[in-house]
Amino acid sequence: MSAIDTFIKALETGTGIPSTCYAEDAVLDATVPNWRLSASGPDAIAEEYGRWFAHPGRFEEFDRRPIPGGEVITYLLTWEEDGVPHAGHHCHLLSLAPDGRIARDQVWCGGRWDASLLAQMGATVAG
Repeated sequence: MSAIDTFIKALETGTGIPSTCYAEDAVLDATVPNWRLSASGPDAIAEEYGRWFAHPGRFEEFDRRPIPGGEVITYLLTWEEDGVPHAGHHCHLLSLAPDGRIARDQVWCGGRWDASLLAQMGATVAG
């Protein structure tokens, strides 16, 4: 299984993204609501994503597009936390190292939306 396939499976299963998906000098550049953060190295990236993707989920929307040197992945992921439905909308621009591991992950995150926010957005989201 490729590093990107492993990455995608871990997003959905909530089992943690293995640090082996990342090149030794990998970089995470994340834009989140009202903030931007970065992490360097496989362990730091896996640790950060361990906080983001800590629950099993399901892709409600999913698009995967190969590009030269990597892929662009967009999705709407839904999950439950303490019995409360949540969702997140992300776009990852993944660049690969020559060995096929992820060298750079630029991600844009719309935020973590709980059930009340999802209900408020329900009337305005185009489907």
